[in-house]
Amino acid sequence: MFHRIRRRAKEPSQAHRRFTEWHAQMRGQVPHAIGAPEPEPVAPAGVVEDFLPPELRLASHDQVEGEMMPWKQPLVLDGEMATCAECGAYRDWLILSTRGEIWLRCRAGHQQQETRIDTAWYNRHSGPADATHATFEDCLRHLGH
Repeated sequence: MFHRIRRRAKEPSQAHRRFTEWHAQMRGQVPHAIGAPEPEPVAPAGVVEDFLPPELRLASHDQVEGEMMPWKQPLVLDGEMATCAECGAYRDWLILSTRGEIWLRCRAGHQQQETRIDTAWYNRHSGPADATHATFEDCLRHLGH
């Protein structure tokens, strides 16, 4: 049995024979890219303004005064539940992000700055914006406050 395997190994395989024949045929040929003329330079395409129509564009971060999101459940920060300093509310917050600061607004309309939250936290927890509003009051109405 081992003699047959050794005998077969001494002879070149069929794939090796095909490669040798192909190599012999290609030996005198020059690849297509060598000696071919250079392709003509293509003129750059015209600059397009933007692909979205104006009514579908959202304002960029530098064009907005701030963002806000609802937070219905209790807000626990550093192991402590956030409560309103004036009325003691501990759930149903509006979290406002403006000028690098985070503010909490309770259902009664009291606002307090929250230093334990930063804008990175806000961006991680907020979803995509579903609307933009011209005034703060319009946004409050939209969020049901």
